Amino acid sequence: MKEIILKNKKNGMAMLLLLSLLYLGSIGLTVWGGILLDEGTTALGVALLVTGCVWLCIGWVPFLGLKVIRPQEALVLTLFGKYIGTLKEDGFYFVNPFCAGVNPAAKTRLNQSGIDGVAEKSMNINVAGSANAEILSKKISLKAMTLNNNRQKINDCLGNPIEIGIAVIWRVVDTAKAVFDVDNYKEYLSLQCDSALRDIVRIYPYDVAQGVDTTGDGQADEGSLRGSSEIVAERIRSEIQKKVETAGLEVMEARITYLAYAPEIAAVMLQRQQASAIIDARKMIVDGAVGMVEMALERLSEKQVVELDEERKAAMVSNLLVVLCGNHDAQPVVNSGSLY
Repeated sequence: MKEIILKNKKNGMAMLLLLSLLYLGSIGLTVWGGILLDEGTTALGVALLVTGCVWLCIGWVPFLGLKVIRPQEALVLTLFGKYIGTLKEDGFYFVNPFCAGVNPAAKTRLNQSGIDGVAEKSMNINVAGSANAEILSKKISLKAMTLNNNRQKINDCLGNPIEIGIAVIWRVVDTAKAVFDVDNYKEYLSLQCDSALRDIVRIYPYDVAQGVDTTGDGQADEGSLRGSSEIVAERIRSEIQKKVETAGLEVMEARITYLAYAPEIAAVMLQRQQASAIIDARKMIVDGAVGMVEMALERLSEKQVVELDEERKAAMVSNLLVVLCGNHDAQPVVNSGSLY
């Protein structure tokens, strides 16, 4: 469906004044006709009375053609089921009173910013049905809106279950596609966000892993959900944009708002990370200790402080490594006797 933008003149105020005067005139005709009937002027009185009563009964119909469009709003108009165009420029308009505004997503509320009291559910949509809900407009908002996608449990490329949530900033750019090419563009966006998120997350590991290709070039890289969040978010945005192109929507930005291992493996993965950190720390300590032992032996040899045979060197190396690599402070033992 191709969008048709109407360039109607903003003559809503003039038509409002004219219709109001006609309504007042019909009241006057009705009163005048009644007076003439009382005076015996039957033909003219009946004509005026009938004219006034008819206009009082149907005079409200033209008022339906008055439309107010605020900034960043659009109104899709159909006439007896046929699409005739979209009003996008703000102003006060008068259109055919039999034209109807169309917005299939008027009653749909996404879990997004600016809407209070939206409970988190398995779906991202909450249909407004409360008694105090305001009368929903058929106008379509062209503002940038934020969809807070609920957390989803998805397996990464290594099969580890993770929980991830994203925030998507989007807006309507083609009202005709949004209204006529999909059943409900808000529900469509929400479902496509879920699908795109799963497609992209399954490409990446949670953390850097060996032998994983996340770019599709056939070579292993260091891409990960935790370390490459900007790249992952951009790929998610591009994937969503491809899916919602047919709905006339533009995805401006996508951001990861929550990322963690699923509760059932979170404790195990934490222990794994702690073990990896301990191993890295121990490796650094041992490397430093070996360097210090080498330096000590070289300095003792250069200064000729003491002559050590291989057995004593081995004992000294062992003692120094124990002191330097131990978790607790060493307890020195003073030898006051002979070295041998």
